[in-house]
Amino acid sequence: MNPDPDSGATAPAVPRIIARAEHSISRKNISPNALRVLYRLRDGGHQAFLVGGCLRDLLLGVEPKDFDVATSARPEEVKRLFRNCRLIGRRFRLAHVFYGQEIIEVATFRAASAPSQGEEPEEDPDILPEVGASEDNGVEPPLPPPDEGEEDEDTDRVLDEGGRILRDNTYGTVEEDVWRRDFTCNALYYNIEDFSLWDYVGAMDDIQARRLRLIGDAEQRYREDPVRMLRAARFEAKLGFTIDGETESKIGPLRHLLTEVPTARLFDETLKLFLTGHGARSLEVLRRRELLGVLYPSVDRYLRKHPGSLVEQLLKAGLENTDARVASGKTVTPTFLFTLLLYGPIAEYIERQPPQKWDDVGTILDGCDHAVRAAQERVQIPKRFALGLREMFALQPRLEHPRGRRALRLLEQSRFRAAFDLLLLRAQIGMAPPEVAQWWTRLQQVGEEERGQMADALEQRGGSGRREGGGGRPRRRRRRARPAGGE
Repeated sequence: MNPDPDSGATAPAVPRIIARAEHSISRKNISPNALRVLYRLRDGGHQAFLVGGCLRDLLLGVEPKDFDVATSARPEEVKRLFRNCRLIGRRFRLAHVFYGQEIIEVATFRAASAPSQGEEPEEDPDILPEVGASEDNGVEPPLPPPDEGEEDEDTDRVLDEGGRILRDNTYGTVEEDVWRRDFTCNALYYNIEDFSLWDYVGAMDDIQARRLRLIGDAEQRYREDPVRMLRAARFEAKLGFTIDGETESKIGPLRHLLTEVPTARLFDETLKLFLTGHGARSLEVLRRRELLGVLYPSVDRYLRKHPGSLVEQLLKAGLENTDARVASGKTVTPTFLFTLLLYGPIAEYIERQPPQKWDDVGTILDGCDHAVRAAQERVQIPKRFALGLREMFALQPRLEHPRGRRALRLLEQSRFRAAFDLLLLRAQIGMAPPEVAQWWTRLQQVGEEERGQMADALEQRGGSGRREGGGGRPRRRRRRARPAGGE
């Protein structure tokens, strides 16, 4: 075969063929819709393979979230075979074949090593639990299909002066396609002709050893696409793989390249890291590999300045709760994630103000805006999530200090449930009064008549007995010299 000349890679002329009897992947564990796509492509005279992370997951005994197909068919040929097909991508087209809520992504073999930055999907996207449910899932819709008859404007591979791929548009063969994959564990091909696996890069050995290894020269591959460093961290967190040799050693010297990645793409990577069931582990890996400081400098500075603080405990507990929700099939939201991530910088801003202003809702909202602006220098935070974060923080004083029947109106607010979840989390680690959290929990469990009685009883006692405010910080007033959200 002919490896990508720019990657410094070498490869055998033919793949290692792993016969069906020698591997554990069974068609009964493959999406029936993916099999339909493979068979129709084959019957249409094209090569067709199942590829990428779905094969890795099947070999590890993990249920894949999606199934991707690679084929010799051009996108227009795929569209002719499937009436339920839509072409996406401007400079390099991909085919999406729709079966209800399931999408089978079909990509034509490519001759270069990576998708165009910020325009094409990754080889192994993790689908968020809320995808397709509403715009609040935080995932942008696919690019609209090109006009009929439109030709790709660019057919070559272009890198910037630092080696990062800007455009990569050349169709190729299966032997060339393997070099656009990033890690060996994502570079297996399942041949629908005889159900064998094709392995060009030692993928099977690396999967069995739970080893993460870049294909080709590690420095070159990171320079082509710095997001591969975040993908390495994500796979380490998600799969428990050990990062191998230069794949690991080059992260430190090259992590600064992530500052050149478009902020919208880093938003997508944030969701994949923290909202797909391994967020707590991702935080640990990002901190250990000093990648958190590149993505979220203000968050990293706060955690370094206040090790073991209540805010750090809140962040870890919140991510663990999020992981549990994903595991149980419940929805998760970017709004709550950014509330957790930015809690420390927000609290720090508030406590830099005069103490008499700490309880003002205006101060709390200023702290939210300040923290979001700082974070957006590296990672895009869509406006709907930033506004949701402000609402959750603004509700904390009102939840902590309910005032008679006025408290009942909070139950009708759209952000009440998320703000209540934050209150429960804060109470769990000592940042809010547990009796208040218990009162709100009980209020939601009883009928309308008893709710009124609870509110009246509270009013007779003079409300919660505390002033409103606090912005979600620990209730015990500290001297300003002590860490925000601290011990």
